[in-house]
Amino acid sequence: MHILHNKVEEALNIIRPYLEEDGGNVEIVEITEDNIVKVSLLGACKTCSMSHMTMKAGIEEIIKKTVPEIRGIEAVSI
Repeated sequence: MHILHNKVEEALNIIRPYLEEDGGNVEIVEITEDNIVKVSLLGACKTCSMSHMTMKAGIEEIIKKTVPEIRGIEAVSI
């Protein structure tokens, strides 16, 4: 599971500069046994009206493209 976490983190590092440019970020909360990644949006991303688009068109897209064994991505509040 540690290798999978590193792969997802590398995928997030691709999109992270764009999020940080707008005052936001994203962190992995959990990767479940059935390969669902739970992430938390941070900073400006947490309250942005476009956060749904950021999740779908940005974060989810890059993770699924880079780490095909991931079955889904969910945003959670922490």
